[in-house]
Amino acid sequence: MTETRTELVPARYQPELPWDKLIRKEPLDPEAVPMDGVFVGGGPAGLAGAIELARLVKKDKEAGGGLGDVEIAVLEKAETLGAHSLSGAVVNPSALRELFPELKDSDFPLRAPVAQERVYFMTGSGSFRIPTPPTMQNHGHYVASLCELVRWLGEKAEALGVNMFTGYPADALLVEDDRVVGVRTTPSGLKRDGSPGSGYAPPTDVAARVTVLSEGTRGPLTQAWLRWQQVGSDNPQIYALGVKELWETKKPLDAIIHTMGWPLPADAFGGSFCYPLEPNLVALGLVVGLDYHDATLDVHVLLQRLKQHPLFRPYLEGGEMVEWGAKTIPEGGYYALPRRRHGNGVLVTGDAAGFVEVASLKGIHYAMLSGMYAARAAFAALKRDDTRAASLAEYDRMVDGSSIVRDLRERRNMRLAFKSGFYLGGIKAGLMTLTKGAFPGGRIEMEADAKAPRRVGLAEPFTPDNKLTFAKVDAVFKAGNATRDDIPPHLVVGQDVPPEVATLYQHMCPAGVYERSGDKLVVNAPNCVDCKATDVIGPRWTPREGGSGPRYRRM
Repeated sequence: MTETRTELVPARYQPELPWDKLIRKEPLDPEAVPMDGVFVGGGPAGLAGAIELARLVKKDKEAGGGLGDVEIAVLEKAETLGAHSLSGAVVNPSALRELFPELKDSDFPLRAPVAQERVYFMTGSGSFRIPTPPTMQNHGHYVASLCELVRWLGEKAEALGVNMFTGYPADALLVEDDRVVGVRTTPSGLKRDGSPGSGYAPPTDVAARVTVLSEGTRGPLTQAWLRWQQVGSDNPQIYALGVKELWETKKPLDAIIHTMGWPLPADAFGGSFCYPLEPNLVALGLVVGLDYHDATLDVHVLLQRLKQHPLFRPYLEGGEMVEWGAKTIPEGGYYALPRRRHGNGVLVTGDAAGFVEVASLKGIHYAMLSGMYAARAAFAALKRDDTRAASLAEYDRMVDGSSIVRDLRERRNMRLAFKSGFYLGGIKAGLMTLTKGAFPGGRIEMEADAKAPRRVGLAEPFTPDNKLTFAKVDAVFKAGNATRDDIPPHLVVGQDVPPEVATLYQHMCPAGVYERSGDKLVVNAPNCVDCKATDVIGPRWTPREGGSGPRYRRM
């Protein structure tokens, strides 16, 4: 079939989020669940924040501070804690040490300290080792499983009396005037047409004096609140898509590995990683910036090709792929941070706020720190019985004075430099490292990923061998996807999607949600693993029934 266009801009075909459904200006249900602090999202930011707030309340009560009982809740859309938590992950333990000063590193659920690390530049047939960039050096850090860390944090939160509501996605922010007063959860048991089925359970209103948005990347409530309150940033946030596999191997890996170069084209930003979690278990992944220019670039397929490279194949051959997952990562850095992350009755933390430092490949400890700062600001506001924006503004002051913003500012243009291409971007990034961001001075402007033009061409054929390489449908099975086939659609798709845009969506989505059938776009919504790549450059993601999506066990 001949394409009718040679270039497309995804933003022209991207629909709006249903803002009116995400911000509800209506009274709380009289039977709303009363809470003081509600953390929307049970990842590192939300759980660290809930733990910190519970501890502050406990200390206040023991000291006779007069605050009294404070009800704290965490709402998590996954059926169990950690089931939607996907990361590399090499963890900087500083936030864990601050949150649990009474524990030693050996008490944390971390697999092993980083003993050795190697960085390679890849070509199609070979690789050569290069010096590890200063920002990527991981001495003193630990290899970890994020879902294990999240489950452990959840146990600590529950032991402090935090109410854990798993399987309860937040569907909307409930507001009065310009104040957030709580959230409404999604209903469950709806049939495909949206009517109640036999297992129907209505939504629940949860009232909150302070609502902390810790939704992770592209949280719809965060997007809605920022738009509603007209909170902008110097640059739009940009994102990368990471696809990752866990392999049981026959050959042990003795170091963490990062690569750059092949299989990515020179005008795409990203790289791969391979981390040893156990002597016979490795995590292998590929991360690619979503501002790539080839409409047929397919991150899942590129990962399958990566596994056939001589650098990785010897570790994987004869082994078994035991888990697969995908996730988007905010990469805009300092200039993409919202100008404020607080409002009347609300705070924004973690990946939802963009607290990821791309040059060092780190975000988990920043997420935890931001959750802890949110807890401290919320505690002080509750003590004053004043949760207006001016009272919660201390959160931004803490974040701005912390290592989060300091690190992001020092590396403020490093990701943006790669808009010039890989090689020139690498030179610029090196100079930025040496000058701690002073070079080149001002802000490098960035456009949203959806506005990056894409070339339309023919995709290189790929046929999986089902031993080392796999199709998307088989990968999704390894994610433990638990979505009902008859669930209502949760993806908002534009009208009259042209065939070349359908091709872009088909290759962009790692889970096979979108297919091009002739000139038509076919949407297989139950395949979705909530990576949110679609929300960045294509159809918009909205909350769906609790427990839907992946069920990661070891990632």
